[in-house]
Amino acid sequence: MITSIQGTLTSATPLHAIVELNGFGYEVNIPVTTAEKLPVTGATVKLHTLVIYREDSQTLYGFATPSERDFFRLMIENVTGVGPKVALSIMSRLSLPLLEDAIRIGDIATLAKCPGIGKKTAERLVVELKSKVGASSSAPLISGSDSAEAPAGGPHRDAVAALVALGYKPADADQAVRRAVLALGGKVTTEALVKKALS
Repeated sequence: MITSIQGTLTSATPLHAIVELNGFGYEVNIPVTTAEKLPVTGATVKLHTLVIYREDSQTLYGFATPSERDFFRLMIENVTGVGPKVALSIMSRLSLPLLEDAIRIGDIATLAKCPGIGKKTAERLVVELKSKVGASSSAPLISGSDSAEAPAGGPHRDAVAALVALGYKPADADQAVRRAVLALGGKVTTEALVKKALS
């Protein structure tokens, strides 16, 4: 099992990366959320991977973090009707914290907006993964609860929650905060992320 690959990033698109290692170029399928975090072409990159073997193919999937890879595996192994292509599409639309929160609180509407899945598949995601996602120590990004009563969940989660409170759709808020994280780089505060996302 290939659990990670580290080498030179020779090319990248929103859904594919070519990583050259020891003279071999490995094509890695990636979600948009990972593509956003890739370094410039020619730099060293490390992706956490999962190989899927089929009768007629071997496909390599890569993610920015081990937790994203593990969640991808969880979806394709546990949710009926969700294969690698659909799982990659879901993870391209929603960041892992937002995806886990949507499953945890049963937000079918947010999940159903992911390309390639409808209401029934969104419902299956919730039913089949809710117990596996488990309780989180932080507040959901998308809920109707009073945020003053909820514990802090890190700058990314808090910034998304703030944008949702301002009227953004959860997926749009998540995307705006991901862009802000990339633009600001390093460790940032919730306030800085919200300001950048709104600018």
